[in-house]
Amino acid sequence: MTTKMAESCGNTETGNGIGNEAAMTRNVSKLIVSPHGFNGQPRRGHLIFDACFESGNLGRVDYISDFEYDLFIRPDTCNPRFRVWFNFTVENTKEYQRVIFNIVNFSKTKSLYRDGMSPVVKSTSRPKWQRLPSKNVYYYRCPDHRKNYVMSFAFCFDREDDVYQFAYCYPYTYTRLQHYLENLDRLNLDYVRRELLGLSVQQRRLDLLTITSPVNLVSEAEQRVVFITARVHPGETPSSFVCQGIIDFLVSQHPTAKSLRDHLIFKIAPMLNPDGVYLGNYRCSLMGFDLNRHWQDPSPWAHPTLYGVKQLILEMHNSHRTSLEFYIDIHAHSTMMNGFMYGNIFEQEELFQRQAIFPKLLCRNAEDFSFSSTSFNRDTMKAGTGRRFLGGLLDNSSYCYTLEVSFYSYMLGGASSAIPYTEEAYMKFGRNVARTFLDYYQLNGSTTRPTASVSHVSKEKTAASPGMYPQRAGGSAKSRKTSTTNRENAKST
Repeated sequence: MTTKMAESCGNTETGNGIGNEAAMTRNVSKLIVSPHGFNGQPRRGHLIFDACFESGNLGRVDYISDFEYDLFIRPDTCNPRFRVWFNFTVENTKEYQRVIFNIVNFSKTKSLYRDGMSPVVKSTSRPKWQRLPSKNVYYYRCPDHRKNYVMSFAFCFDREDDVYQFAYCYPYTYTRLQHYLENLDRLNLDYVRRELLGLSVQQRRLDLLTITSPVNLVSEAEQRVVFITARVHPGETPSSFVCQGIIDFLVSQHPTAKSLRDHLIFKIAPMLNPDGVYLGNYRCSLMGFDLNRHWQDPSPWAHPTLYGVKQLILEMHNSHRTSLEFYIDIHAHSTMMNGFMYGNIFEQEELFQRQAIFPKLLCRNAEDFSFSSTSFNRDTMKAGTGRRFLGGLLDNSSYCYTLEVSFYSYMLGGASSAIPYTEEAYMKFGRNVARTFLDYYQLNGSTTRPTASVSHVSKEKTAASPGMYPQRAGGSAKSRKTSTTNRENAKST
């Protein structure tokens, strides 16, 4: 392989097989890949690969033939275990040049690529992302790569002057979020407040949105809070689209949104891992930490964004004026379809049944949400997650969930084939999540908590059944914050 490099952002390592992932610490930068033995200026059709941009990821390219290339995902910074997200550009193509790209070093064996998932692509003349046809994508064990799973996809470059970009899923960068929040600032909405909750290790913003009617922030009445977070795992880009859909709906002039703002305070941290997002990691932060395993004792210097969010939650938990009623952490799932939730297990049957109500109601509102895929557990592997830790810390009147949405598709009832998600479909799902709070609190006719009974729910995966409105623990926030074991745990953290 003959290569020529531009600038100093990235490089490639030589070698065959997949044993050198830890050595790939940089993205390729304007890497020109020429046939074996070729010398001189690159010709049209000698592909130029680049991932040296925000959220880019491509660590190495091996030339196999004029029609085939092996591509290596750069591992997460400081953590070679995770290799899933990819995002790179290709240019200097020849018109109607046909190629096969093999992504050869995935760290996961199970993947939605087995079920029809395909990468997304756009080009300079067609800037809207679209999925490649599933028939052009193959996922298989490859004997040439230690029987590792390989995802191969065929592509035809049809325009010579275009720069083509390929990604694992629709990218949603830190810069995109900042532009979105700046545009929201320009609207000067009195019911939206943006504040800087902290800075990441690389000094990127940890933004916090507070969405509520202004009177709720100065009233002496109980403050009922819904806390939402997203992008703790940077490669799970669908979570950002879902989160934006929630925000878009809550700040809109829709009557439901106004009613929600009148009765609730929404706190939203839309990007918990801005460094990992910027760097193009899949799961980890700049320092190689899976932040969603460090909720129990986050470090102010190693996990500053997590530390900032946890301190705010503890402050609200210890406030006699605040009732933190929901915590929802938004993720994307690489092996399952639809949207679904993970919840916690309560020993008291009544508490457990009440926790199942919000997912049931969401199943009514969102056709792509699956209650049958929703499950409640106390898996020890998840002890350090936001859902598990906060579920054990907060009062029984607080419900903590992980909200998952598929990287690929959803199935509608009675449908025989999956429907691939689009950016708009993810945001629509977010809008439906926001609407579900209206059903939960029955705000269309009452400002009191729901009081109807609850049908029986299994503690494992269970089929959807007619939703019932929940019966919340009575009393004020102050009366519910008693001297319990949870309270002692809170003071010790």
